[in-house]
Amino acid sequence: MATAATTIGATASVLLFAAGLAATAYGRWTRPIADGDAASAAGAWDRALSAYGDAETRFDNLPALRQLAAADYHYAVRRQLWVLYHLDRVDDLIAKAERSPDEALPHFWSGLAFYAKARREVAPGQQLGWLTRSEDEFRRAVEADPGDWDTKYDFELVTRLAGELRKAPKTPPRELLQLLRPQPDAASKPPRRVG
Repeated sequence: MATAATTIGATASVLLFAAGLAATAYGRWTRPIADGDAASAAGAWDRALSAYGDAETRFDNLPALRQLAAADYHYAVRRQLWVLYHLDRVDDLIAKAERSPDEALPHFWSGLAFYAKARREVAPGQQLGWLTRSEDEFRRAVEADPGDWDTKYDFELVTRLAGELRKAPKTPPRELLQLLRPQPDAASKPPRRVG
């Protein structure tokens, strides 16, 4: 009896030791994610982008681990998209989103990027083109995560803007958001109070 208990205890100790080693090794291996988070918190955006990119590269080099630790992989990619948006590098963001897995929310981020391009565009026809692409990306983002209210809001905003711009295609870019404000109608003016 004593030998069976000793064997079980020794086996458990070896398994716990191996699990501890694996956790320590994985923690060191994913250190670029922690470095990216620290750099991001410090406002060192280029350093954060580089660290998250290093983490993604490590996962890409070991596809089996990328599947086993998919949450960390998707987090590293999603944070790169966020940093690119924060840095206002919309063309890089769009290119990165095209290569990103759905779990990293690429349609949401590219929808924001296309909207930013629409806001900067000076030619009304081009502006509508960017808004339409933004609308398409937000639609795909809502389909991927129908419970995300922020994405739904952005989708509705862009859809309404695109619809209004289709009605008034010559609207200057600075007045784009004015399209969403209801214009007062002379016939619906409230009556003047007397007495």
